[in-house]
Amino acid sequence: MNASSRWCSLLGIIAIFFFLNTSLAQQSSPPGILSMQERAEVQNNWLEYRLNNVVPKLMHRENIDMWIIDAREYNEDPVVKTMLPATWQSARRRTILIFWDNGETVKRLAVARYDIGEFFKTAWDKSKQPNQWQRLADIIKERDPQKIALNYSSTFALADGISHSEYEALTNSLPEKYQNRIVSGENLAIGWLETRTKAEMQVYPMICHIAHDIIKEGFSEKAIQPGITTTKDLEWWYRERIRDLNLTAWFHPSVSVQRAADPDNSFLANFSKRPDANIIRQGDLLHVDFGITYLGLNTDTQQHAYVLKAGETEAPQGLKEALAEGNKLQNILTGNFKSGRTGNEILAISRKQAKEQGITPSIYTHPIGYHGHGAGPTIGLWDQQEGVAGKGDYPLYPNTAYSIELNATVDIPEWDKSIRIMLEEDAFYNGSSVRYIDGRQTELMLIPRQQ
Repeated sequence: MNASSRWCSLLGIIAIFFFLNTSLAQQSSPPGILSMQERAEVQNNWLEYRLNNVVPKLMHRENIDMWIIDAREYNEDPVVKTMLPATWQSARRRTILIFWDNGETVKRLAVARYDIGEFFKTAWDKSKQPNQWQRLADIIKERDPQKIALNYSSTFALADGISHSEYEALTNSLPEKYQNRIVSGENLAIGWLETRTKAEMQVYPMICHIAHDIIKEGFSEKAIQPGITTTKDLEWWYRERIRDLNLTAWFHPSVSVQRAADPDNSFLANFSKRPDANIIRQGDLLHVDFGITYLGLNTDTQQHAYVLKAGETEAPQGLKEALAEGNKLQNILTGNFKSGRTGNEILAISRKQAKEQGITPSIYTHPIGYHGHGAGPTIGLWDQQEGVAGKGDYPLYPNTAYSIELNATVDIPEWDKSIRIMLEEDAFYNGSSVRYIDGRQTELMLIPRQQ
């Protein structure tokens, strides 16, 4: 691409960013979705910046001289998949990416049959060296790195991308002295996946806004007819709506009900043991768990709606107060985000504070970004409230995003029982504070809507 063409392309991308940012406040329905070509331009622009800026900072932070990422077609390392051009659906044959810190800058090259778009130039000519592993070994010998990182990890699946056979073939191709310099690239892989850039965070609010709008549309009389519509119907309505907008879901939406007459309010009953066709009724408290993928980034949201009974114009006071308790628990958790604290430390401090304030908490917050259940510190699991070994011991870093996922068990006087307010909202930690990427639910949605 010549300089003029590239400048025009960048101007187009800037215009797209401007549209996404300035139109957010004006939208009351899902905003315009970019074409596939426009998406590719945006994602490739992001990738170029990340390769030039995020990788060098991580390699310096971890004191790594060379980072090798190896994968085969259809068995991609999770990191490789995030480093491929937007038009690539997978790696091709065997794809080996190399980052080498020469002391002045971090160079990029590939030992592959093809250039990896404009991002990695191949350093392998098969006609001169038929053996791909030998060519990799020659590159390593020429550069003599002291620490060679490979993506293997017993803790994080997202950092455990090199397969057993590829690891054996790679290490067997090296002299013993270089085999002894191999270390885990776990922190590089997690750091790459969890770090969110300024450009991404300009657009992430729009992505979350789209998800919120779809949830609102489904939690309305447009999709729900009490006494007829089932939770299964609504789940498939959400799935179809996502496809109608030319988006994808990274998990199947789930819809559950809590009601006064229902004796089972267990956590599992709301997820794995839901009735297949639970008819939505007046007086129900609805819950949705919902996530989309757009521009390579994911959302994960849980919200509530109340189905009005005849003559009602608002939800019972007990339900409104219950939602406020859930918001308090969110405040406690996000108030304890501090760089360097581990997920387990944040979990323990937050649970202690919540109990001291009379809240019955369950916290199971996770990173989000390239993956729905993303890379970074796990802050509790619903069935591991005392801490999560390994993933929970990873520290919090700035410029990372999280799904603030939790529930509070609250007594509802009108129903003479307790319920769970199950909330999940995507948020960004900038190193000093947490902000919700597109706000959070503080009021119950009502079905039908009240003017």
